Amino acid sequence: MEARDAELKKELDATLHARRELGEEYESALVDSFLGKVEQRLDGTIDRRMRRHMAEQQMVVARGSRASNSPVDSWGERFSFGVVSLILAIPLSAIGAVNADLPGLFVTWGGIVGVNAVHSIRGMAIGRRADRGRKSEWDD
Repeated sequence: MEARDAELKKELDATLHARRELGEEYESALVDSFLGKVEQRLDGTIDRRMRRHMAEQQMVVARGSRASNSPVDSWGERFSFGVVSLILAIPLSAIGAVNADLPGLFVTWGGIVGVNAVHSIRGMAIGRRADRGRKSEWDD
C-alpha cells in the first residue's frame, strides 16, 4: 500500500513541477489529469474490493451457510433500533405527559421498553435458530 502511495505522491510532485514550468494557463489541464489518475486508482481499488466481496459471497452460497461475519441479527441493527427508539421517545414522552400527565408518561415509557425488549428477544431467538441449523465444518 505504501508503494502505491509513494507512486501517487510522485505523480503529484510531477504535476506541481509541470505547473511551475508551464504556468497558470495549463493548471486546469494538469489538475484534471492528476484527478483522472486518482479516479483510476480509486476505481481499481473499488473493483478489487467488489470482486473479493463477490467471491466471498459465492463461497458462502457454495457452502450453504451464512457468512460468519454477517450474523442474522447484527449488533449494529440492535444498536440502531435502540438509538431510533430513544430519539422517538422524546416527542412520545411529551405527548404522553401533556395528554395524561404522569400516567401517560409511564405508559409511553412502558411501550418503549416493551418494544425494545421484544426486538431484543426476537433477535436472540432468530440467532439461536440459525445456529441450530448451521452444520459444523468438522461434520461430513
